[in-house]
Order: sequence, then structure tokens, then C-alpha cells
Amino acid sequence: MTLWPGEAEVRRLELHEARTHAMRPGRHVQELADGVVLYDETDVDPFWNRLASPRLPEEGPAFRRRLDELIVYFATLSRRPHVWASPGYHRPGDLERRLRDAGFVDLGRGLLMAVADPGRVADRAPSGPGVEIERLRGDLGARRAMAAAEVALVSAEAFAVEAGSRAVMVEDVLGLLDRPEFVAYLVRVDGEPAAVAKATTFDGATYLSTIGTRPPFRGRGLARLATAVAVRDAVEARSEWIYLGVFESNRPARRLYERLGFEDVGDAAGDWLL
Repeated sequence: MTLWPGEAEVRRLELHEARTHAMRPGRHVQELADGVVLYDETDVDPFWNRLASPRLPEEGPAFRRRLDELIVYFATLSRRPHVWASPGYHRPGDLERRLRDAGFVDLGRGLLMAVADPGRVADRAPSGPGVEIERLRGDLGARRAMAAAEVALVSAEAFAVEAGSRAVMVEDVLGLLDRPEFVAYLVRVDGEPAAVAKATTFDGATYLSTIGTRPPFRGRGLARLATAVAVRDAVEARSEWIYLGVFESNRPARRLYERLGFEDVGDAAGDWLL
């Protein structure tokens, strides 16, 4: 099933996600009249440097002028022009065709998914002998550095991140642990860190991210457990929206989220890089 909450609510989630990512030091969000820019001062990875929620002019010459202005804008930031199409509400309606014609390449079609019925999540989280879940947030005292290292370890192995990038991931987690909006859900098996999910809650919405399991622990429902607990906490926090992003091609992850009550928000949308 696909949810169509309306353009204003989708724009709200697009802005909420950008603000979530901008909680890391050195990242910024700029709201334009026709989009939302996320910019990282030091990291050139296109994921952290993009225009989301594009609402560009319909008329041909006006569209081209505005696209050229955005290309120059990215150039002033020393970043490659990068546009995330909106799930069902970008403008013009044929934006993705026009971006392709302008030389942009689609890096992969993404879906926004949100919990349609939070009641479906209750009691759907499996567990087993030796399985524990820990909420990591706020003042962890002497455990803070170790907790950040464990979250980074699980995230890096789950998503095959190069070992050289793990120090940056640890610093990111350390920075987020200082934020009251943030919680990391760390699943352990016999004390060993095995799976993780992150949740950021503010302004009536909860964004879930970095949901993954280390390869030796896959197939036990551990990522599902972390996600279900995060969703239940978001429900208790009275979040109006509990949502996440996933590639359309990632069928295993989509099935996991669907079993927990998530549904697609609008259509899949491209990730366009010049």
C-alpha cells in the first residue's frame, strides 16, 4: 500500500530529514524557496551535499535558468550538483526526465516509508537466548567512548564501510550522543554488539536510520528487533510521523519494514548527480 499524505507533509519530512543529518558538526541546512539544501563543510560525499524537496519552475526557459543557477550554487560550495527528487511531489512533474536530459545520472531510486499503523508494531519484535538491546543516549559517563565505538563497528560491518572511515563514524556518534533528540539502539548477542538502529526525534517526527546487522549475526531478526523497539519508543514519544529511507531495490529491507507496519510514501524517486 502507498500513502499519499499530501505535499505539505512530504515537504515537512524532507526538511526534517535534512535537519536530522545537519545535527553533525559542520553540516548545515538552507531552506530555499524551491528546495532544501544540505551542505557539509568538510565531507564532499554527495549524500551530505544535495538539494532535496525540489519545486522548480514548470516553464522550460525558467526551469533551465533556475537549474543553471543551482549548478553554479553547488560550484561555489565546491560540490557536485546533486538533486534528490521528491516522492510524488517534485516540480515540474517531469523533473527527472529534464535532469537526465541535462546530464544528471540516477544513482538509485529511493523510497520514503512511514508507519501507517503504530499499533501493528507491538509485540512483533523477536528475541532469543542471550539477546539484549541497549538504548544509548545522553550521559553515558565512562562508557561513552566504548558505546560510540561499538555503534560504529556494527554500522561499518553492516554496510561494508572501509576500516579507514571508522574513526569518522565514531566521532559522528559521539557528537550525536550529546543531542537529546538522538538514540542508538544496540542489540547484543551474548554481550557481543550485533545490530543497530538510530532514531532522531524532534518537531513531532522520528527519523530512523543506519539499521543493520553485522554479517555473522544475520538471519536472527536482530535488525527487526532494534527497529521495532525504536518505533515503539517513537509512538510513546507521540511522534506524528515515524519514517525512514530505503532503496527501492533493497527488497529484504523493505519486507522487514513492511512487516513492522511501514508503507511507501508516494512513489520511488531518483537520486540525481551531475
